[in-house]
Amino acid sequence: MIALSPEAARQVEALERFYTDRQRPQALRNLGHALAEASLIITNAPERGIPAPRPYPDLASLGLAWLKRGRYWIAYDPTKPIIAGVFFETDDIPGRAG
Repeated sequence: MIALSPEAARQVEALERFYTDRQRPQALRNLGHALAEASLIITNAPERGIPAPRPYPDLASLGLAWLKRGRYWIAYDPTKPIIAGVFFETDDIPGRAG
């Protein structure tokens, strides 16, 4: 898996804690799979990302690229391989990004 920004690392840790506290091992596995898939795409085909999640076009101003893997939106820096944010699809992404 590629590197996580400090903010993305905190987001992943919060999701892992949430799933662990609720005894949801499949959700933990799904998160891991989403991050692994995103890492492969970011490394091998970074141009596949979109400028913002479709429901939030204003997030394009952040200059990140976005991928949807499973139930997660994953933001990354298109100029270097680093994941900048990890959001569950129903999160308040505009309220938490940027």
